[in-house]
Amino acid sequence: MTKGYEQRKEANKRYLAKLAEIRIRMADDGRKETIKAAADAAGQSVNAYILQAIEERIQRDQANK
Repeated sequence: MTKGYEQRKEANKRYLAKLAEIRIRMADDGRKETIKAAADAAGQSVNAYILQAIEERIQRDQANK
């Protein structure tokens, strides 16, 4: 493997070590495509779209307490 590849691999490992990961599983009923289309329409990645939706829900739930 090339030196650049190994450096990139290590940089990716350091970057990913700083992040938390949550897996989402859903039925294969078209919801994934619906979410992707909504994220695209909003000009966001699916990850950003989901994170924004979660944050909005948390804020709404806290406001209703």
